[in-house]
Amino acid sequence: MERMTVDREPAAGVVLLSGIPGSGKSTVAAALAARLPAAAHIEVDGLQDLIVSGGRLPTLAHDAEADRQIFLRARNACLLADSFVSAGFLPVIDDVVVRRSHLAFYRETLGSKPLHVVFLAPGPRVAWQRNLARAKTLTTDWAPLDEAMRTELAGDGVWIDNAQRTVAGTVDAILGGTGLPAGPAMPTTRA
Repeated sequence: MERMTVDREPAAGVVLLSGIPGSGKSTVAAALAARLPAAAHIEVDGLQDLIVSGGRLPTLAHDAEADRQIFLRARNACLLADSFVSAGFLPVIDDVVVRRSHLAFYRETLGSKPLHVVFLAPGPRVAWQRNLARAKTLTTDWAPLDEAMRTELAGDGVWIDNAQRTVAGTVDAILGGTGLPAGPAMPTTRA
């Protein structure tokens, strides 16, 4: 195989899809990426899983090392997103971003613009019910993050209450709120 050029016409920005655990980020991000003509889904939880030893998951209690790793995950998501943009794929990053400093880090670190920020906000009760119903059951009630997100990030980005929306309806609302170009999904193959 001869060497090929990886980059092409850059994609038109990046989507950062946020919400508390159970808000539907991963499901909606994958569905959104599938509706865009050329897109990639970057699940930030998966980047945390790359840490084989020494990894610290976020908690409601202050943990300086876990907080540092939140920003490490975000930095790696930005690096990956910029690479996909350069190759012509619009990245959809899904991450729990509830603090202004975390969102500012994404804005400062991403080289690709524009950044379309979308918050899924079904409310803590609905998110908790969803957490209890999924295979990846969480034992921590993350309701305080909902209040933090609404307080610190109100008025920033596109907010979607997806408590009563289907996944497809939520994707429609994101496309309408961001102006991203929907199109037929590109076929993908996985080995």
